[in-house]
Amino acid sequence: MDGDERSQGNAVPATQDPWRLVLVTGPSGAGRSTAINVLEDLGYEAIDNLPMRLLPALFDAPPSGRPLALGLDVRNRDFSVDAVLNLIVHIADLPELQAELLYLDCRTDVLLRRYSETRRRHPLAPADAPEAGVAREPELLAPLRAQADVLIDTSDLSPHDLRAEIERWFDPNPADRLAVSIQSFSYKRGVPRGIDMVFDCRFLRNPHWDDALRGLDGRDPKVRTYIEADPRHADFTRQISNLVTFLLPAYRDEGKRHLSIGFGCTGGQHRSVAMTEALANTLAMGGWQVSKRHRELERHARSVPTLSVG
Repeated sequence: MDGDERSQGNAVPATQDPWRLVLVTGPSGAGRSTAINVLEDLGYEAIDNLPMRLLPALFDAPPSGRPLALGLDVRNRDFSVDAVLNLIVHIADLPELQAELLYLDCRTDVLLRRYSETRRRHPLAPADAPEAGVAREPELLAPLRAQADVLIDTSDLSPHDLRAEIERWFDPNPADRLAVSIQSFSYKRGVPRGIDMVFDCRFLRNPHWDDALRGLDGRDPKVRTYIEADPRHADFTRQISNLVTFLLPAYRDEGKRHLSIGFGCTGGQHRSVAMTEALANTLAMGGWQVSKRHRELERHARSVPTLSVG
């Protein structure tokens, strides 16, 4: 299809806002169905477990005028992680769509408790105990988790808390609201997808070279004290804080709903984590809606087994 043909088809005119699309996924039992119901209550057209092969036709149809929420998980007919990743690449090339991937995560012990309480079978292990499916699914879905635009850990959330989180991120009619997410990462694994603003912390003194601090992370007071002793730390922190607090009202007034900020260092364990925590606290104290994520710490936590499955 050439440019002229596309402009006469489903492309949205430049004066019309893109069609908002939220893809909702995550391990079974993490709250995907609840999230879909909340999005539907917010005015989204909600579709759950549509066969993957039918999704391209859905996007080729004219927009309905309502934002769209799609539930995708291992229960989808012909579901595969590669198919979802290819779908993300496909819709990223469609200017008429504004797509976001919401990943709902949950600790293994909580998932097992939820399955025990509901006595449901796990879709990846319908003939076995839920432990087998719960153990397999996070590894299967790891590439999707890494691509998430918004990650919500539901382990300690009530249904009411989860509803509040979904509304905070995806309410299509917020009252003058801008959500800010801040995350730490390691440059060794690349800059996270979808980051709007990146700050490099690798010039700060590195706790990795102190044997007493190497096994800790940037949330520990001893690590923070070590980093703050760098004579460049105070000015760096102050200037970033001033820059971000100056820009946030401008982005909000321009109509931006979500701003993502990243702090990177060599290993993603010490300096970037400490800076993420500091800026998140500063913005929260200023009244901004802030979420934080530590990508490499989460990755390490997933690599440490919490359940032995025979």
